[in-house]
Amino acid sequence: MTIGVLVSGGLDSAILVGHLLQQGESVQPFFVRGGLRWESTELLHLRSFLAKIGRPTLTELVELNMPLADVYGEHWSRSGLVPDARSPDDAVYLPGRNLLLIAKAAVWCQLRGIPQLALAPLGSNPFPDASAGFFHDLQNALNHTLNHRIEILRPFAAKSKLDVMRLGVGMPLESTFSCIDPVGDTHCGRCNKCAERRQAFQIAEIPDLTPYAYLNESS
Repeated sequence: MTIGVLVSGGLDSAILVGHLLQQGESVQPFFVRGGLRWESTELLHLRSFLAKIGRPTLTELVELNMPLADVYGEHWSRSGLVPDARSPDDAVYLPGRNLLLIAKAAVWCQLRGIPQLALAPLGSNPFPDASAGFFHDLQNALNHTLNHRIEILRPFAAKSKLDVMRLGVGMPLESTFSCIDPVGDTHCGRCNKCAERRQAFQIAEIPDLTPYAYLNESS
């Protein structure tokens, strides 16, 4: 049985793909383009990561489009000032992101008979569209739309960042990408997500081989 996985190229979702493969699962990864400022760089890194962990049970990456320009307008994720390392977690919230990503990938899976779609939100995720209730209700709604039922999986829902990073030991984590304000194809080192990434490696005591264009003075 194949499991669909929504993967962004960041640490958690990339580790989820690798972990499922290690568990002997067949994986169909999805990347959904919304027109956000970091996606081209993120996709470049994701393809590198998938190539490095590739095996016969990993299906070719499927790219889907969900343009957000008409919805997000001048939101910082498309233009403007990016939240820096000192900003709170809710500063990087992307409204409706899980709803939009899941809807597109889930219908793709339903049309092709893939019965499960996995994501990598952690138990500490504070946003409303990462709650158990949200996923339960969305799964029910999706299963009213087509004949093929789908189950939304959250394998990391009870895990901490440290737990997930430990699962990633031995994976090419330097090929993942977390930055929301890339400098060329490199992590900026100054944004909220770069600070979160660096902290993840530190708490897990894993060498961070990520090149950063700048080092944040506060980290």
